[in-house]
Amino acid sequence: MLRIGFGGVLAFLVLTTARMQAAEEAPKSRTFRFTYAATLSGLPPARNVRIWLPIPPTTAEQDVKLLYHTFPVKADQGADPVYGNKMFSLESPTGSDGTIHLEATYLVTRREVKGALNDRDTDADKVKRFLQPDTLVPIDGKPLELLKGKTLPTDTMEKARVLYDVVNNHMKYDKSKPGWGRGDSAWACDSHFGNCTDFHSLFISLARAQKVPARFEIGFSIPTRKGMGEVTGYHCWAFFRPSDKGWVPVDISEANKDPKLKDYYFGNLTADRITMTTGRDLTLAPAQKGPAVNFLVAPYAEVDGKPVPADRIKMKNHYEDVK
Repeated sequence: MLRIGFGGVLAFLVLTTARMQAAEEAPKSRTFRFTYAATLSGLPPARNVRIWLPIPPTTAEQDVKLLYHTFPVKADQGADPVYGNKMFSLESPTGSDGTIHLEATYLVTRREVKGALNDRDTDADKVKRFLQPDTLVPIDGKPLELLKGKTLPTDTMEKARVLYDVVNNHMKYDKSKPGWGRGDSAWACDSHFGNCTDFHSLFISLARAQKVPARFEIGFSIPTRKGMGEVTGYHCWAFFRPSDKGWVPVDISEANKDPKLKDYYFGNLTADRITMTTGRDLTLAPAQKGPAVNFLVAPYAEVDGKPVPADRIKMKNHYEDVK
């Protein structure tokens, strides 16, 4: 009969507890098929339409494999010249009913982000870009009024946490009134409400104004319920870069919706998402004729060099978990 002394039992319990804690703390992951589907409608019949749609990248946070796509014509692939976002581009005639349907399905493994990442955007010129303003993300003026009377810490991580809390306390996640969704920092200051683009644009304005590089990422939230279903609406978040610690994530709008996770979303991201593109004021590949694109998550299209209104582009995305 095997006898285990008290010391052996204690060692076993300590080892078991350590293993349980390690398992609990290990980043989670999720594998799913993601179908990106969009229909353009109300277009002039028998006219050529130029269309661009994002290709989700493989990064430290996610592995992406294109399974198949259905486009009306052959599509080219390119990358924007500033951020390197990959995208399909095609030129297609509209049908007699003025519609075009686009669909692409990907196999995605997404990993939880816990702490800083060093996988990309480490080049000095790229980091410098994330200190500059965007059209709707100024680094002076109205957003800085939120910092009046505040003494900010000198430590970058502590400073970023103050900015995170300033935005979270100033804003309320609310899409019941018009005006939200453009990612306009000055508008967010006045409105006190908005969606994820408004929250993170304001944070990026404040961070860049304090000489802290900050970048915008946009994609989609995948419902936490495992199985399959529709993916409604886009989602975005931000990263900031302390001087020597890589890129640290924040998801302030999710923290605002669930205050119990306020500390988690400073420095962590769940695996229930997919990244599509980075950055604002985009020049597409090949370049569009219209103005810079605010951000690219839904397809962007032009007829005769003029942007197709957003309300003529409807998305119906789906996910299906894979064991």
